[in-house]
Amino acid sequence: MSVGVEEVEHILVVPTLLFHEIGHFQGFNANTGPYLDTLLDAAHTSYRPRPQMESDPSFKQLIPYCIFRFEDQIFYYTRGKAQGEGRLHSKRSIGIGGHISSVDAGRDASPYLEAMRREIEEEVIIDTSYEHHLVGLINDDLTEVGRVHLGIVHIFDLAAPKVLPREKSIIETGFALPAQLHQERDRFETWSQICLDYLFPQN
Repeated sequence: MSVGVEEVEHILVVPTLLFHEIGHFQGFNANTGPYLDTLLDAAHTSYRPRPQMESDPSFKQLIPYCIFRFEDQIFYYTRGKAQGEGRLHSKRSIGIGGHISSVDAGRDASPYLEAMRREIEEEVIIDTSYEHHLVGLINDDLTEVGRVHLGIVHIFDLAAPKVLPREKSIIETGFALPAQLHQERDRFETWSQICLDYLFPQN
């Protein structure tokens, strides 16, 4: 009798060397043009097994990172233990998003846009209209998680503060002013800290 093997997720990655050739940076970079045209080019991307990529800094996993804003308030939450990335458990966050998977390829939309749509639908319910804007990139080579990921940051401007968790991994949700979030900055994951510092700085 054969034993079933759980299918391994394959995620989109680009060589870290390519990112360095375009221009390495640490932190936040609002100049996305030179990067995304190259990094999202199918000539440079590949889908590789996620377990291997999580510990291989020679590749960068591209991650849509979506921030929800209503007027001056920012959506936040805490990552519960059901969340897939164990290194981020119990951390607070202002970003929703995840990996671009091989299941996102072959759709009408680009794999990147399909992955962003899928991740949002899997993680939260947005019960309002919105507009979204690409605002920058995050790179953090100072942490174990950051060394293998590159964040692509979008801000969703909501018509009403109506975002509800769909996944069990998203707990303690709400909207708050950036000044309130800065007061507990140390509780947030590094990417959220970077976004708070660069996109929503304290006056």
